[in-house]
Amino acid sequence: MTHDEWESLCDGCGRCCLHKLEDEDDGQMYYTRAACALLDISNCRCMDYQNREQLMPDCIQLSVEQAEYFHWLPETCAYRLLAEGEPLPVWHPLITHDPNSVIKAGISIRSIAKPDNEVDNLQDEIILLPNAVGQNEA
Repeated sequence: MTHDEWESLCDGCGRCCLHKLEDEDDGQMYYTRAACALLDISNCRCMDYQNREQLMPDCIQLSVEQAEYFHWLPETCAYRLLAEGEPLPVWHPLITHDPNSVIKAGISIRSIAKPDNEVDNLQDEIILLPNAVGQNEA
C-alpha cells in the first residue's frame, strides 16, 4: 500500500482526535467530547497535519506495522477494521465516492466535539460514540 493509499483510508470523522480515557482496571477506552487543540471541529481535519507530532506529543502516526495496537481507535475506523480483517463500512468515502458520507452516516464528531480548552474535567465529558445511521445502506 502506498502512502497516499494508506492516508486515503481516513474517513475524516475526527473520532481519533477526541481525548480518550482508559480504565486502568479493564483497559476499556472511553471517548470524551474534548477535541485535540489542532482539530478543526467544523471539518474534522487537523489544522497542521504535517507538524502534528511535534506540536502534540500525544499524537500518533498510524502505520501498518502498528496495526496490533489499533484497539484504541474507534470501531468504525478503517485502519482498525482492516487490521481486524473487516471490510470498510458502506458509508466510507472510498466506497461512496462522497467525502460527506461520513457526515450523512452520523459518524463525524463535528456536532458533538468541543475544543479541549473549554473542558475542565475530561471525566465529565465522556460520551458514547453514535453508530452509523443506515449502517447497511450506502
